[in-house]
Amino acid sequence: MDAWLLDEAPGEYRWGQVPDPEPGPGEVRVRVVASALNHMDHWLTQGRPRPPALPHVPGCDAAGVIDGVGEGAEDWADGDEVVVNPTVTSVEALARYGIDAPAAPGMGLVGENRWGGHGTHLVVPARNLVPRPAGRTWSECAAYPVATSTAWRMLRRARLRAGETLLVVGIGGGVANALLALGLVLGARVVVTSRDPAKREAALALGADEALDSAAERWDVAADVVAESVGAATWDRSMAALVPTGRLVVCGATSGGVVELKLARLWFKQVEIIGSTMASYEEFAEVTRLVEQGLPVAVDAEHALDAYPPALERLRRGDVQGKLVLRH
Repeated sequence: MDAWLLDEAPGEYRWGQVPDPEPGPGEVRVRVVASALNHMDHWLTQGRPRPPALPHVPGCDAAGVIDGVGEGAEDWADGDEVVVNPTVTSVEALARYGIDAPAAPGMGLVGENRWGGHGTHLVVPARNLVPRPAGRTWSECAAYPVATSTAWRMLRRARLRAGETLLVVGIGGGVANALLALGLVLGARVVVTSRDPAKREAALALGADEALDSAAERWDVAADVVAESVGAATWDRSMAALVPTGRLVVCGATSGGVVELKLARLWFKQVEIIGSTMASYEEFAEVTRLVEQGLPVAVDAEHALDAYPPALERLRRGDVQGKLVLRH
């Protein structure tokens, strides 16, 4: 098949050919119609979080049409339109951990430690497919899997309730925009931060109650829940923004992963710090239901598959308001 390939890590992607992937027992092959970019695409070129088996096909988000079904996966058929759940957890982890299976050792991610969607085809376990949500475009279907399921798990673990204030740090990217949309659906008051005035204005247009300048020395907000994915550059202000007994949930650290934790603040305010990543099969199904019911999915732009390198440069610069999608 034709695909964007990483031959060495650190390194850069090239367009090339690899053998067509064949579905094994319990697996399904998907002809990709649309895929979307994530920070993982960039991290892999730096050899982070760990170098994949090479050559590697990136792309954590994908949607398309089934064109091959392995033994034991007969619930699916050629021609079915599907979205790929990127979080791959074992049957054993599901039995032991249930909805918290993404925290189990051995959790895999499409596009990170197995081939992803920036090629003509990919193969995944049959349990990692859901029917394409009715009424949504292919680009929307490729844009929601990683970002929206990650955001949904974050808010579930942080126990966000209607009427509470949610602070979304660093609006503009896929997860942050999904947090905004989901926070509003859950009935929260949503405040966002960004250094970019255009991103703040866009967030207000999408329904944010308030948009703060990330560069301010202190943010004028009292948040029940803070959703963090920026890390070192914003950590202290995020912690300071919490009300007593507030919850900070973190899924990433695009500005750096080493922070200073002031323990006295932790116990005197009795706040919680919660880690979260990806989503369980149950959570992904719930997110898909919400998308089918009309949950906003922020797509910044569509690019042709051969425009992957300039699209990746946009992602690296942080010059996005939503997801960047590749149409195949």
